[in-house]
Amino acid sequence: MTEQITDAAAATAFRRLVKHLQHRHDAENIDLMGLAGFCRNCLADWVMEATNDAGGAMTKDEARAAIHGMPANEWKKKYQTEATPERLKKMKESVAKNADAS
Repeated sequence: MTEQITDAAAATAFRRLVKHLQHRHDAENIDLMGLAGFCRNCLADWVMEATNDAGGAMTKDEARAAIHGMPANEWKKKYQTEATPERLKKMKESVAKNADAS
């Protein structure tokens, strides 16, 4: 199915996703991990890996700033709230599902 999506369409959709995540600070990384098994940091890591695999040079900090719309430590200070035991449990369960799918 992914073969039906052109690179241009994928790039446009990706940029829209990043813009959406930069706007929706209420969707915290821990909650994204708990629901979907990935978060802004995962997305940044994928961008970094793809950039570096394509011959570019991108650091983890650069990739996270690109996805967060600001340095990641600044985003954390502004928007990240406490990781409650319930949120951590849900995140760990979701991560386990990802491992099972591998």
